[in-house]
Amino acid sequence: MSRNERATTIRSARIGRQLVVAAALLLAFVSLAIPARGQEIGVQRGGETAPEADDVSKTGNKLSNPLSDVWALFTEFDFTFSDGNLNTGRKRAAGRTIFQPILPIPVYGTGEKEWKLITRPTIPFISSQPVPVGANRFDRSGGLGDIQLPMVISPPVKNWILGAGPTWLLPTASEKGFGRKQWGVGPAVVVGHATEKLTLGVFPQYFFKIGSRGSRGSEIADASYMNLLYFMAYNLPNAWQVGFSPIVTYDRRASSGNRWNVPVGVTVSKATRTGGIISKFEIGFEYSVVSEDDFGQRALVRFSVIPVIPSLIRKPLLGGR
Repeated sequence: MSRNERATTIRSARIGRQLVVAAALLLAFVSLAIPARGQEIGVQRGGETAPEADDVSKTGNKLSNPLSDVWALFTEFDFTFSDGNLNTGRKRAAGRTIFQPILPIPVYGTGEKEWKLITRPTIPFISSQPVPVGANRFDRSGGLGDIQLPMVISPPVKNWILGAGPTWLLPTASEKGFGRKQWGVGPAVVVGHATEKLTLGVFPQYFFKIGSRGSRGSEIADASYMNLLYFMAYNLPNAWQVGFSPIVTYDRRASSGNRWNVPVGVTVSKATRTGGIISKFEIGFEYSVVSEDDFGQRALVRFSVIPVIPSLIRKPLLGGR
């Protein structure tokens, strides 16, 4: 077996293992959502179960709010298409799976007076990602990317969506092209508004380097970059929604012309109940109106599955009424 064939075999094995791990994580967490002794799950609020009427529509609406009180398992499957000056052929395709458990923890108070701590760890699994190594030369890699862990405190503000706190960068990337081998931290802020028909807002996170993991090449710049989610969901009859939720990225350390990626897009979603579990399904398309000159994402097609699970922590950690 030649060196190239051996490298390809190793990459394929790594990609296969990462996909198995992603599937195993999803199955493990979904198993928590199976009702004990055949009891059906409703939307959980504090220690009570909400009435079944309109549960599906209300839960689908809440899942559009990044600071809601619903526990869920967000799993997104992306098909990306990248291009730039380093690529002289057709756009380079790749796959990515994002696993994001949504874990709102009650901190103080109940009902409309409840303070929450929202944790949404983002765990990316990349498959066959084209990493440029020169002009029209790319190395295909797969593995785990850096994990991002926002920890946002949300006060009770009725129809407003408000929250702030630290967000952490964990150097878990298995390949050099998937991360920076750096520990990082920075601010995370959520601002928006929600009504019966419309939910919209922004969720920026900014990361600064606070330490490194192992040997780090001089070509890897210190972390100083932003992810900004901007979202909107409009409720339609029968638990359907239409909207968007692209993520704008900015890298202050990148060279001029390679700092911004600004996508626009549209998403259609449907919430439904299957076997006692409420789940939301989304499909969307995005196109980057601004992207990196050298090489970056130009378009994305994504499919998301978001099953709701029971609240594992129902009582406020600090008490209160």
